Amino acid sequence: MQSRAWRRGRMAGGDGGGRSPGARPALALRGALAVASGGGRLLAARPGHGGDESLFVYDCSSAEKQPLGEKGQDGKGTDKGSDDILAFAFSPSGGYFALTDDNKRLILFQTKPSWECLSVRFVNRRCTSLVITAAEDKIFVADKSGDVYSYSITEPKADGKLELGHVSLLMDVALSADDQYILTADRDEKIRVSLTKAPYSIVSYCMGHREFVSKILVMPNCPDLLLSASGDSTLRLWQYKTGEEVHCCQLSTICGPQATKPDQKYTVSRITYCCQGGYVAILCDSIPTVYIFQLDATAQQLLYKQQISLKHKGWDIAFQEMGDLWILQEDKEAPLLMYRACDGQWKAVTDDKGLQKMSKYIQDNWTVFEGFVGVGSCYSHLYKGLL
Repeated sequence: MQSRAWRRGRMAGGDGGGRSPGARPALALRGALAVASGGGRLLAARPGHGGDESLFVYDCSSAEKQPLGEKGQDGKGTDKGSDDILAFAFSPSGGYFALTDDNKRLILFQTKPSWECLSVRFVNRRCTSLVITAAEDKIFVADKSGDVYSYSITEPKADGKLELGHVSLLMDVALSADDQYILTADRDEKIRVSLTKAPYSIVSYCMGHREFVSKILVMPNCPDLLLSASGDSTLRLWQYKTGEEVHCCQLSTICGPQATKPDQKYTVSRITYCCQGGYVAILCDSIPTVYIFQLDATAQQLLYKQQISLKHKGWDIAFQEMGDLWILQEDKEAPLLMYRACDGQWKAVTDDKGLQKMSKYIQDNWTVFEGFVGVGSCYSHLYKGLL
């Protein structure tokens, strides 16, 4: 194991990888699969398919627990947390799914031919984000101490390996489509690009944000472009291999009418992308609106297209492969919404059988979601003025 001193020297359709609920309810779509989480419970189904396939439910409260006081992989004692799910990700094919929870567990599932838990492993620190390689052989897990560990999928019970580290909390982790580069974003405004097979070799830094970097996404059909979001209320596009910023979108100029106070922050809490049309949808922390952009790959910029106003705050958003946008919101009567592009405008769809089925599953398990209704910002403590 390398010391901490050393560390200082994807597919078309919805982004089913790297969801970082941060103990908030979350949603992911991959092919025919749909997943929603609330608290420590995972709900998984193929809602668009006919037949009598049942809902898969996994409660982290029933997972193997590490004895209190037992030393972790880093030799330090463990502390007891809740069972709330903190982050999860699909593999690119949808064949694997991994999650981490507040009890520092990394739980790996296979989804085909049916859902099955393959392993429960313990991580050193609570995690903020994770991503599965395109080769589907490793999981990269970013944690609150600034480290990234890799865990084998082919050896599902093997210990993790320290790969790289930052000196501050990591907010997100991503991989290039060919697994050649690993990208990490931290609280100190930095995006670091490293070689996946030699992560001590830093390729570039993407510098320009003035606050913590909340989300990063390598554009699936423009693999040299990185999209980032930050507490500075901007979206930025980068040629990440050189660290060059090619576009900056000031969200305050777009989101301004939804401002509830003069110093309103527009911190992006969710990004989802659809290759069909190059659409980007974002959700901002504590703002009940989804904003839709379109990527102009030639000009390397984002074009603002539309906003979808919600009656309730949104928890998460995800695109299906064919372009339908799903919205998970804090409303028991309509926990899921669907929007579809029609003649250049995104319009609500209410008669989709898959949406109705998944909504019913969430309603039947609403007890694990209702505790998150009305919860405030999960980013307010991260701003520099509060350090």
